Amino acid sequence: MYVLTDAIEFPPVTYADSDGLLALGGDLSTDRLLEAYNHGIFPWYSDDQPILWFSPDPRMVLFPLKLKVSKSMRQLIRKNRFEVTFNKDFESVIESCAMIKRPEQEDTWITSDMKNAYKKLHELGYAISVEVWEDSTLVGGLYGVFLEDKKVFCGESMFSKVSNASKYGFITLVEWLKQKEVRLVDCQVYTDHLASLGAVEISRDEFIEYLK
Repeated sequence: MYVLTDAIEFPPVTYADSDGLLALGGDLSTDRLLEAYNHGIFPWYSDDQPILWFSPDPRMVLFPLKLKVSKSMRQLIRKNRFEVTFNKDFESVIESCAMIKRPEQEDTWITSDMKNAYKKLHELGYAISVEVWEDSTLVGGLYGVFLEDKKVFCGESMFSKVSNASKYGFITLVEWLKQKEVRLVDCQVYTDHLASLGAVEISRDEFIEYLK
């Protein structure tokens, strides 16, 4: 297992094990996080663990032009079912993502240190949030890291308190990313939810090419 030092650097992603685990240790400084994302690496760990860094193979991604919008979702969008904003309340979005109960997880991986680190990325303009509102109440949203120079958006987490709210926000985000000519949305690992929206798995090598 590769243990990080104070130096802002990572081993080659090919060193990752079969689960995608690449390294442990280091910190969640802005410089280290940006170095990680620019090389296809992200942190994912629980409070009782050291910082763990992953670069899975295959990688789940969405090509914006391949976005799938179901008939029912198109109807909701036409009816303006929800109001969607960007960067209006990043803190509430990441707090909600941390608190939402997920059947596949016993506890959250969005620790207090993670929240503070991504709030700092947001303040510096690297992390963005999408808020979904119903009657002025936050009912869904998501956040991620936007590598604008590489035309890649790295999704981190989403939440929904009302049926279809997070999906509505994600679709709105992808349409916005299309306008910015973003080539790829990084979804990290497979989920049925993301697959239903058109996300697919590609090799890590292919994914890394988009970051060069």
